[in-house]
Amino acid sequence: MKLAERRALRFAIATALALALAYALGFPLPFIAPLFVVFLSAMPGPPMGAKGLVGLLLIMVVSLTVGVLLIPLIRYYPVSAVLIVAVGLYFSMYLTLIHGKRLLGTFLTIGFTLISVAGSVDYLLATTVIKSLVLGISAAVFCQWIVYPFFSEDPTVHAPAEAGSGEELSNWLAIRAMLIVMPAYLLALTNPSQYLMTIMKSVSLGQQTSTVNARHAGRELIGSTFVGGIMAVMFWLLLSILPSLWMFSLWMLAFALYTAAKLYGFLRTKVAPSFWINALVTMLILLGPAVEDSANGKDALTAFFQRFATFVAVTLYAWGALAILENWRNRRIARIKSTKVLST
Repeated sequence: MKLAERRALRFAIATALALALAYALGFPLPFIAPLFVVFLSAMPGPPMGAKGLVGLLLIMVVSLTVGVLLIPLIRYYPVSAVLIVAVGLYFSMYLTLIHGKRLLGTFLTIGFTLISVAGSVDYLLATTVIKSLVLGISAAVFCQWIVYPFFSEDPTVHAPAEAGSGEELSNWLAIRAMLIVMPAYLLALTNPSQYLMTIMKSVSLGQQTSTVNARHAGRELIGSTFVGGIMAVMFWLLLSILPSLWMFSLWMLAFALYTAAKLYGFLRTKVAPSFWINALVTMLILLGPAVEDSANGKDALTAFFQRFATFVAVTLYAWGALAILENWRNRRIARIKSTKVLST
């Protein structure tokens, strides 16, 4: 079996297994587990060991504690809290882009945003989100441990390291990503129960814009969001034929396998791998709450379209912000260069 085929199968089976495990054991926010598999498996390579998992959980607890400490500030000193969150977002994006600490940067981002917003409503909600994150990452790594021996990497192949960009450019990318996430954070503060998952979408967009330029942002950001929405609708319609955990897991396997085949080049694609990662993340973020709404007797279809409309609005904002900020930066650089030329 070719390496690309093994990677695609490993990605898909681990994602489906994590979904089945999370829903079977009744995890809070169970769609978080397959979401973490997607994040952890995007870069091919062996899963982390037991020590790495313990270290990652400790990092997660410390990172999420930051969000808990922000809860009183959000309630009583909102302006100061928002400024602290903005600085924290810049720092976490800086870690991701400069030092390649993607997981640490992502957890810090979640701590500053998701936990503080959840806690602004109720400490119990913040505790539930933290519990779901800890259980989700544990289940994701456990499923990777199970699947990896059957579809391992070649002995001579090593996963490429995440290289940081130049400091000046990465400073700019971190600021740009922070400006993309902040409006979604402020929106979530107005109605956390409705817009909480919008933060996850905006974080994904903020990290994705570091790999695209303004010219291709429409296809990458808008296109992947709409593809993710279409995948979620197709998934929902197929699942409604025979709704059960077995079929839920099998359809997850099929959709993840198709995405992984595009991601690892087993199936040809004209877009970047980040396009398919964002599409699958969008599908999971839309599908997970819809399943929860249906199980609780709520109008899942209406809530689904409301979330999708919000995601499209957030994506359009990210695209517009990227274009405006890049245009401003290019003009500033041109002005500085012309000043230097005139001075010489």
